[in-house]
Amino acid sequence: MDSEKLAERFRTFAERECRNSSSLYEHLALNIANDKDLLQLAAHSKPGQPVPNLLLGAVHYLLLSGVGHELSFYYPSIVDVPRESSGACLHFKEFCMQNEARIIQLLENKLVQTNEVRRCAYLYPSFCRIYQIIQRPLTLIEIGTSAGLQLLWDKYSYSYNTNQLYGAKQSLLEIQAEVKGDKSPFLLQESPPVMRRIGLDLHVNDLHDPEDYRWLKALIWPEHKERNLYFEKAAACLRCERLELIEGDGVALLPGIFPTVSDDSAICIFHTHVANQIPTDAKQKLMKQIQQLGKERDVFHLYNNMWDMDLHVDYFVNGIAYSETLAETDGHGRWFKWKI
Repeated sequence: MDSEKLAERFRTFAERECRNSSSLYEHLALNIANDKDLLQLAAHSKPGQPVPNLLLGAVHYLLLSGVGHELSFYYPSIVDVPRESSGACLHFKEFCMQNEARIIQLLENKLVQTNEVRRCAYLYPSFCRIYQIIQRPLTLIEIGTSAGLQLLWDKYSYSYNTNQLYGAKQSLLEIQAEVKGDKSPFLLQESPPVMRRIGLDLHVNDLHDPEDYRWLKALIWPEHKERNLYFEKAAACLRCERLELIEGDGVALLPGIFPTVSDDSAICIFHTHVANQIPTDAKQKLMKQIQQLGKERDVFHLYNNMWDMDLHVDYFVNGIAYSETLAETDGHGRWFKWKI
């Protein structure tokens, strides 16, 4: 990718994603967009990866690993009283130049695999809707599972605009989110039954491995302390659960998994904010696989970021195809607007 296209990516990232969410990353991204040396460094990112997230995550990872530098004083994830973010730019470049080889190694080998646990806030009503339709236990298959934290959506509790709790009410993790608009989702008091949990990813993160654990924490933006707390509590929940995590191309692996799923359950394939990293031909292949499977058994496909930003569920019941647009969602799961 040429430097101008990379620069535009960083500007878009700053303006659309960071503004009013991370002043540090907004300032850094805008500065990177105008710096040829930093753009040249960012160009080492793996193809298909969201470059701004990867570069900023790599720097954050090294700081969390204990690499000493004055830049750390601008990170709320590292110091209690951070300096004004607008002063971080020069220190950021100096840090990158001093640690160029280590950063390149991370850019060439790591993936952006944010386990955004708060997205489970809209997964919960989505699976309640699916269970309302099918009335059978669910077999979950997540594409882009990372460490598998979203596969445990039924093990967390939820509150929406009130103190009423839904889901696993005794859970260590309570996820709070705002429901916007004039429509309310159907919510079961208790989590729908899950028979099996399968996660697929090009690289499965093992939260028992300190390096993987630190990398996933590094992908959380420095100001987002609540996101970090959610991650830590979800990671503690995961240690008590059994997941089937399989490394490889999720779309390619699916046909071999379908025959192993019990007929007593409904297959639920889902992914959140992953499809922007899936090539167009692979997306089309995935849709064809689900259509073919839908001729043989009931299957649901829950997703966003495929063709637009909304949350959709396409499904086949008794061989008949259905499609619903469920919600408009916030990328970090802080709110969603239900549409049905």
